[in-house]
Amino acid sequence: MVDFTRDFTMTIDGEAVVGDATIDVINPATEEPVARAPDCSRDQLDAAVAAARAAFTGWRATPIEQRRAAVAKIGEVIGAHMQEFSRLFTLEQGRPLAMVGPEVGGAAFWAQQVSQQELPVTVNEETPNRRSETRHVPIGVVGAIVPWNFPLMIGIWKIAGALLTGNALVIKPSPYTPLTMLKLGEAMREHLPPGVFNVVSGGDAVGPWITAHPGIDKISFTGSTATGKRVMENASASLKRITLELGGNDAAIVLPDVDVAAIAEPLFWAAFGNSGQVCTAAKRIYVHEDIYGEVATALTALARNIPMGDGLAEGNLLGPVQNRAQFERVKALIAQAKANGETFLTGGEPSEGKGYFIPATIVDNPPEDSATVQEEAFGPLVPLLKYSDVDDAIARANASDYGLAGSVWSNDMEAALAVAERLETGTVWINETLYVMPWTPFAGHKQSGIGVEHGIEGLLEFTVPQTITARKPLVAAPREPATEGAEA
Repeated sequence: MVDFTRDFTMTIDGEAVVGDATIDVINPATEEPVARAPDCSRDQLDAAVAAARAAFTGWRATPIEQRRAAVAKIGEVIGAHMQEFSRLFTLEQGRPLAMVGPEVGGAAFWAQQVSQQELPVTVNEETPNRRSETRHVPIGVVGAIVPWNFPLMIGIWKIAGALLTGNALVIKPSPYTPLTMLKLGEAMREHLPPGVFNVVSGGDAVGPWITAHPGIDKISFTGSTATGKRVMENASASLKRITLELGGNDAAIVLPDVDVAAIAEPLFWAAFGNSGQVCTAAKRIYVHEDIYGEVATALTALARNIPMGDGLAEGNLLGPVQNRAQFERVKALIAQAKANGETFLTGGEPSEGKGYFIPATIVDNPPEDSATVQEEAFGPLVPLLKYSDVDDAIARANASDYGLAGSVWSNDMEAALAVAERLETGTVWINETLYVMPWTPFAGHKQSGIGVEHGIEGLLEFTVPQTITARKPLVAAPREPATEGAEA
């Protein structure tokens, strides 16, 4: 078993690197430090970028089958250390152990699946005189920045695609949850060439250093829209390629024909899984007035009975909000709703003891202009909203600056598809949420992002197209032989 009280190290050029300073990593269930992580200096970041640049030439030239094996090895390593990664994940992120398997096991699965993806080669023209084809070549050094809500899975989303396509990587986890990524860096030192996979950690200064660094060619960032705008601004100085997966205020629309007993539990977890700290969580739930009361009763019962507590304690399925800043934000939204006279079906009383605990909180049909409706809480706070006309529900769902994802719940597939096609989001699920796979493109509309993740479209985000057009060799027409006796 890993010693969770030890100091963790960064991975730079295949070597263990300690920081000149450290940051405490806090268990959000206890508010106690569980480990120390390096606080990367600017010089150390420069060294990581230099190592990546030096490694890039050789890695891009490495046969694709060897790169496939390396990416698959990442999944193998995670799978071989499932217990250690899972416990470490719960300590730093807070999600209960019972709910961590999809993240840790999913990360291993993801790496294995991406390792088998193929980059397309398009033949544009093939004639007797000319051949033109477009292939996709690596960009160079990728800077990846990972959030605290899914610190291992989202990291793998970036690592697998970047390395398979021949790029070198510098990845930075959130300062709140650096440990699983630092551990992965340590575990992969013996399996990857030095400099190909660099892991740095640190406070708020490190991210801007990465996004502005002249030695980095591409940024892959997942986080808030506000931060994404700053990333885009920093990256613009050197015209870095960017992929931004940003915020969402995703709407779920529940049509009146549903079987409430059947959809109540999946709808609950769509909203409150990971304590609501999911970019694509159902953050606004629109329910037809004919079944509003029944849905409200079912969701309220679940919210009151799902066990919440320290993720290391057996039986808990809901954990804390991950960090103090987010805890205070959700508390402020709850306080504002109370001040506005909004009604709570359940919850609404944050913990006053140790740990950043807020029970699953449901607000009963607040006004559409309420902050609980208009703002992304990113925590266990969800408004339940009543509608009578589906056109009105769709209009309200679309009245947002965000367009990440949404869901429709119905027994009538034709009706559900008709609603789904009108939602202004990059992803729409029917009768489920959070189904994201390596082969399925995922992209935000509006202010929810730029670029694509996953699928071949997402893989191509780590490349640039190169078209090679070749005119076949020109051969002079043979000369007629001279006739004997002809005049000179």
